[in-house]
Amino acid sequence: MTLAFPLALLMLPLPLLARLLLAGRAPAETGLRVPPGAFAAALPARGGGDRAGQAVLVAAWTALVVALAGPQIAATREVVTASGREILLALDLSGSMLKEDFVLDGKPLSRLDAVKRVAGRFVAARQGDRIGLVIFGDRAYVAQPPTFDVASVARAIEVAQIGISGRSTAISDGLGLATRRIMGSDATSKVVVLLSDGMDTSGKVEAADVARLAAGYGMRVHTIALGPEDLADQPASRDAVDAVALREIAAVGGGTSFRVRGMADLEAMAATLDQLEPNPMKRPPLRYWRPLWMWPGGAALALVLLLAAWRRT
Repeated sequence: MTLAFPLALLMLPLPLLARLLLAGRAPAETGLRVPPGAFAAALPARGGGDRAGQAVLVAAWTALVVALAGPQIAATREVVTASGREILLALDLSGSMLKEDFVLDGKPLSRLDAVKRVAGRFVAARQGDRIGLVIFGDRAYVAQPPTFDVASVARAIEVAQIGISGRSTAISDGLGLATRRIMGSDATSKVVVLLSDGMDTSGKVEAADVARLAAGYGMRVHTIALGPEDLADQPASRDAVDAVALREIAAVGGGTSFRVRGMADLEAMAATLDQLEPNPMKRPPLRYWRPLWMWPGGAALALVLLLAAWRRT
């Protein structure tokens, strides 16, 4: 701890100096004459009370001078540099995301819950990035506009539920909305991360064409194919993911395609994506002084009020 204005402590002996200077002066002549019996009922002052009052005054003056001296302590604060990057997550909320074909700690886990666990941590660690969330099923909508408040995006992922956007898979609509939302951004780096566990069943345009359009505007499109079965190997499966189409989207979008079949793949994907889109570098911690004058100042005020209340009783 240090003092911002240590010379203020020189004021501590001022009351004592004033008392010494005034002690030798003769008292002024009384300007008001009262009858002799006016103070007959008055009680003599108690010496102990005067000493206690003086002690309180000394303590209040000391606390006030200490407050004026500006006590302070050194503190540090982490400073995160804005990366200039904007990331839009396009999350598939079709009915197949309820399928429990992931395993965590020996217990089955739905695809959606697995994504929530990993995507929430990934987003929460993106300090300095501007993150947004688009959710799509039959239709697409913006669940969270791009913001530096990554905690709010993580909460939006956590509360996402199947059915609020329909149960089909309109990949091109979700990708198109994310592209349109980020297209007008002034960010120097624009990224769309598309996560789906199915094939485009209700889109009105080809998703690859949307990705090509996004690349033409300087965006990168990463795709995540989620699920144990591939449509190319299991064409009759209703829950197979069209990994080929998602790889094509990433290829024309200038990004990377990830194939996720389990929790280990999902964790590895998040780590690799974090390397492809690294977090902004942090500046050295900001050092500053935290003021503490309000504590002795408050103590001085409390002592004065206490003395005033005591003298009135």
